[in-house]
Formats: sequence, C-alpha cells, structure tokens
Amino acid sequence: MDVAAELLLLALSFLVILAGAELFTNGVEWLGHRFGLSEGMVGSVLAAVGTALPETMIPIIAIVFVGTTDSAAIGTGAILGAPFMLSTAAMFVTGVAVLVFHRRGRRRDYLKIDQVTVSRDLRYFLRIYLVAIALGLPFFEKPPALRILAGIALLGAYVWYVRQTARAGDGEGHGEGRSPLHFQRRLDTPRTRAIVLQVFVALAAIIFGAELFVDRIQTLASHFGLPALALSLVIAPLATELPEKFNSVLWIRQRKDNLAMGNISGAMVFQACIPVTVGLWFTPWVLNDVALVSAAIALLAAVLLRIYLRTGNVISGRELTSLGILYAIFIVYVVAFPHSSLASLR
Repeated sequence: MDVAAELLLLALSFLVILAGAELFTNGVEWLGHRFGLSEGMVGSVLAAVGTALPETMIPIIAIVFVGTTDSAAIGTGAILGAPFMLSTAAMFVTGVAVLVFHRRGRRRDYLKIDQVTVSRDLRYFLRIYLVAIALGLPFFEKPPALRILAGIALLGAYVWYVRQTARAGDGEGHGEGRSPLHFQRRLDTPRTRAIVLQVFVALAAIIFGAELFVDRIQTLASHFGLPALALSLVIAPLATELPEKFNSVLWIRQRKDNLAMGNISGAMVFQACIPVTVGLWFTPWVLNDVALVSAAIALLAAVLLRIYLRTGNVISGRELTSLGILYAIFIVYVVAFPHSSLASLR
C-alpha cells in the first residue's frame, strides 16, 4: 500500500475515534442519568473504564496471549505508558481545549470541578502507583507468590475505589444541558436498550479506530525509517490515549468540567490497578530505566495536579497545559540518550 493510502487510512481511523468518542460521551451521560449515578461515577468510573479499553487490550494481548520475551517487554511498556500519557499529554490537551474555547467565548478559562472527587482519584493513583513501581525496582526480589498477592491487592484496591466513588455520590448534576441520545434523537426520554446499544457501538468504534490508528502509525514509521523506540514509547501510547482526550475535549466544550477531568483522573486509577495486575501476574515485573523515568514523571504530574487543586475547586487551563512540559522532557530524554534507553529495553 502506498503512502497516500496509508495517510488516508490514518485520517479515517482518526475520524472513527472522534465519532466513537462523541457517541460514547453522549451515551454514557444518558446511562448515568438512567441509573441515577453521580458525576463521579459517570466520569471517573464508567467513562474512564470504557475509554481505557484500547490501551488496556494491548498489554493483555501482548503478555497473556502472545507470551514471548519481546511481547512481555512491549506489554510492560504499554502498561506504564498509559498513566504517563494520561497525566501529561491528556492533561495538556484538556488545558489547550479550555483556552481555545475560552478565546472563542464559549467558556471560562478555568475548570470548576468537584475538588473532593478529583483529589480522591489522584490520592488513590499516587498510593497505588507508588506501590506498583516499588515492586518493579530491579534490585527488589519478587517471588511468584508475592506478585500474585500484590495483584490481588491491586484488584481489591480498585473495587474499594469504585465503592468509595459510588458512596461519595454528589447527585446527578450532569443532567443539565444533556443532548438527545444520538440513536433516538426524536425521543426526550430514550429507551434503556438504545442507550446501552449506543455505548457498545461507541466502544467498538473507539477500539477499532485506535487499533487502526496504531497500525497505520507503525507502517508509516517503518516506511520513513523512524526509530522503533520513539514509536513504542511516544507515538503508539499517545494514539491509544486518544479516546480519553477526545471525550474530555467534548465535555470541555459543553462546560461539563467534572466529567472532563474525572474521565482522565479515573482512567489513571484504573490503569494503575488493572493492567499493572496483568504485568505482575504474567511477567517478572522488572522495570528498566526508561520505564522508571516515565513512571517518575507520571507521579510528579499527579503531585503537581494535587498542588494546583489546593486552592479550591478551580484549576486553570494554563496550569493543565504546563504538564505538557513533562511530556516534552521525556521525549528529550529518549532522544538525548538513545543508546542507554535502547540497551535498557533489551
């Protein structure tokens, strides 16, 4: 296939993800409304888990079903790449969206969010991810029994997080300004099965579009001779995080700040628990220097977010865009130290 056709497929995959994200944000709001769920549950759990599926499938397939040494390394990189991308690039894109829509007169230049919900997400993420990274230190011996118990503990921590999020429900709140369900636009109150069908169709589109996007990126990288390291650490994880970014941008445009922020912070908690459990159970879980640097940056970004939120229920678009600097620092690290980075991946 020639380059023009590959670029056309790349653009098509981008549009598929956009369409899926639009269907998903609309459907998941109606789903939360139908079952009386709070914004915290809709944004931090339903939306976060749903849009985390593309990047979650990559390590599961690579580690569990392929099972080679190389695939285990790829899977481990994907597991750690997701929290890194969410805490830096996704927050940066959200901040840019805030500033752009503010300049267009469509919203204010800051997010007004539920400080308790987002702070809880970040607190859970920091505690859980610190434990996960500590278990992956090269000098820390991890017998199989310890890794199995640690994975069970992470699964239990996520169940507890979901329970706490549900118990701390802040009322619906997300119902104001809700658009008609796309699958039943003529009905003021759509049927439950139509809502569920739209959500599943949206998830299928998101997963298909993300996988197609990654495949096209890989083909183009091979054609132009781009280094595989840059692809595996930067381009591919960025592509699989597109659903969270697009959903948050759509909610930013609609001034639904709690849903926009909770979608990302909730996905960070999910990624620190479920995919890491897969890594603990099915790999030696020994992290190299590149993986540790990306993890350290993700933790630093989460700490900065907590500092930004100390002033109250407001976080500015500029504060969120500042986290893009951390993403740039990692790219500079990979480019400036290619030999040590490559060696650590072998």
